Amino acid sequence: MHQFKELIIWQKSRLFCSEIYLLTSKFPSEEKFGLTNQLRRASISIPSNIAEGSSRNSNKDFSRFLEIAIGSAYEIETQILIATDLNFITIEESDKLCLQLIEIVKMISKFRSSLKIQNV
Repeated sequence: MHQFKELIIWQKSRLFCSEIYLLTSKFPSEEKFGLTNQLRRASISIPSNIAEGSSRNSNKDFSRFLEIAIGSAYEIETQILIATDLNFITIEESDKLCLQLIEIVKMISKFRSSLKIQNV
């Protein structure tokens, strides 16, 4: 088992989630149950899956939760691009968020690979 609060991937994804909440608070009110909700749910999914996976008894199980977290990151990237297309966020905001996501995905992927090596 891992102490999820000590994992940098959890810390970064938690901060990213807060950024998504702040950003989406500026979206049009008619998007409350649309893109705003989707982005928030997907952003919460990343640190939540890292935390839940860390409680599992095997690295294989933890790895599966990390895979789900990565999927959520790609979902967010798509939604950020759509928000940019709709002019809800600027290209600069979009680029900044996408760069953060790329960093988070790379870190999760590397950590996930290390779990697989430990299983060998």
